[in-house]
Amino acid sequence: MGKIAFVFPGQGAQYAGMGKDFCEQFRECLEVFLLAEQVTGLPVRELCFEENERLNITEYTQIAMLTCEAAMLEAVKQTGLKPDVTAGLSLGEYGALLASEVLSMEDAFRIVRKRGLYMQEAVPEGGAMAAVLGMEAEEIDEILHGTDGTVSVANYNCPGQIVITGETEAVNRACALLKEAGAKRTVLLKVSGPFHSPLLQEAGERLWPVLTAAVIHDIRIPYVSNVTADYVRDPSQVCTLLRQQVSSSVKWQQSVERMIADGTDIFVEIGPGKTLSGFMRKIDRSVRTISVEKTEDLEKIRKLISEE
Repeated sequence: MGKIAFVFPGQGAQYAGMGKDFCEQFRECLEVFLLAEQVTGLPVRELCFEENERLNITEYTQIAMLTCEAAMLEAVKQTGLKPDVTAGLSLGEYGALLASEVLSMEDAFRIVRKRGLYMQEAVPEGGAMAAVLGMEAEEIDEILHGTDGTVSVANYNCPGQIVITGETEAVNRACALLKEAGAKRTVLLKVSGPFHSPLLQEAGERLWPVLTAAVIHDIRIPYVSNVTADYVRDPSQVCTLLRQQVSSSVKWQQSVERMIADGTDIFVEIGPGKTLSGFMRKIDRSVRTISVEKTEDLEKIRKLISEE
């Protein structure tokens, strides 16, 4: 067996009821939710477990998602499985930081509560995002560089699926040009702003004092940054990269390819949905993926351990 990666999904994978079974069955998971509520002053269990409109509003989505991921991580830890490397898509990078023990839960919850709030408040009028399907990243990059207005790549998710972000008019123009150039489809996303765009740089700057107030621990388990698609081993880089991450492209495909090149052949997705497992099948079908979003999924982890 090669190396094991713990990976964590980002905003967009949330749904009502996520994490409830973990909270009901494991005291350790309930304690995670209670801590999140204590740190943030928000009714996190209500946000996650019950149908409500706030779950899809950025300032609430982010803390709800991270709390679920942190609780599920605690359940995975109970099995005894440990990662060799971690990574997370956008918001999910904070789940990776917990799995790598770089941040305490208290600091992670405190930062992410502010991150969601600042990103929500920094959203300019007229921002948009769109998925571009069936076109290579290099072609998209080239076309965007020739487009007037603020538009850039938000996410390099997997081959054939890139997300662009920016001013609405610029995104619409880019979509038309990309379709002319051979993209199979472009789909405007139902999001509240142009995330991972330079337009969100203000949110990253506001987050800086919150980041630097946190205790950054030694990185015993390396994690891969969205910004660089490479390992972070120096604690002094963590805050700078997290500030940049708010307005930088998420290099998810490149991050996964980096881990695979280094011998990672098992990816355990921890969190709501199976988004990252779906991306993995398009990035490299030869690697094994295990998705943990329900308590019964822990049996897959126990089976994996028994195979070692």
